[in-house]
Amino acid sequence: MSSTSLSATRWRKFKANRPAMLALAVFLAIALLCIFAKQLLATDPNAIDLESALLAPSSAHWLGTDQTGRDMLARTLAAGRVSILVGVCSVILAIVIGTLLGSLAGYFGGWVDNLIMRFVDLVMTFPTVIVLMTLAAVIGSGTGKTILIIGLLSWPLVCRLVRARILSVREMEFVAAARTLGAGHTYILLRHCLPNTIDVLVVFASLGFVTAIMAEAGLSFLGLGVQLPDASWGSLISIAREAAILKQYPWIWLPSGLFIVLTALAVNFIGDGLRQAFDPKAKSGTA
Repeated sequence: MSSTSLSATRWRKFKANRPAMLALAVFLAIALLCIFAKQLLATDPNAIDLESALLAPSSAHWLGTDQTGRDMLARTLAAGRVSILVGVCSVILAIVIGTLLGSLAGYFGGWVDNLIMRFVDLVMTFPTVIVLMTLAAVIGSGTGKTILIIGLLSWPLVCRLVRARILSVREMEFVAAARTLGAGHTYILLRHCLPNTIDVLVVFASLGFVTAIMAEAGLSFLGLGVQLPDASWGSLISIAREAAILKQYPWIWLPSGLFIVLTALAVNFIGDGLRQAFDPKAKSGTA
């Protein structure tokens, strides 16, 4: 089967999964709203207006305002842009590192495999939450540093997944034939081995994206993530640490929490649909 027909088959399977398609529509709607918030609202999310502080939701401010009079709709969507950026970039970083090391370990084996996998085991022995907080406290906070921290803690799982797949692929007949014909290691890895890891990478990306957003939200809630004047969904929720805000002004933090839940659910359903689409044993049909 050609790559074009294989892709068409996978897309047909994914389209047949109605929850996944609905989740994709929800995620795209949230992402587009966050990305184009400035053009849609023409409101500066960081504009301070003390005379409009803590206003309840109204036609002028659909999600109300915060303690400094900033429009919460504009601020929530701008925060979503940062959270989605953190999720996407940290997953890309984890995939790049994990795929590189996992492919080397799986393809060459021997001492290369032992060295890389013992390092992976070492990294995975540390408690993730504690390491996350420690690194954030040591290297500082900010959007770029948050992406770096989450990405550096997420790659070991990618490495294991890629290694396991390449260990099986390298023993297949088409790889042996390419090796017999004189193909180099780089060509075999790029042309034959790595394309067969796309399914596990796609599934990891969907799950890793949710994990990254939740990790960023936790860091920002503790004051170790995205910092002012930027905001993320996690940093907006952290405002609810004040009892008065939590009880009297739910419009300041509740929308961000709902966006996190919706995004996480949508991406999880998308990941489930992708897993079924890439699974050769799964049958196409409506869910």
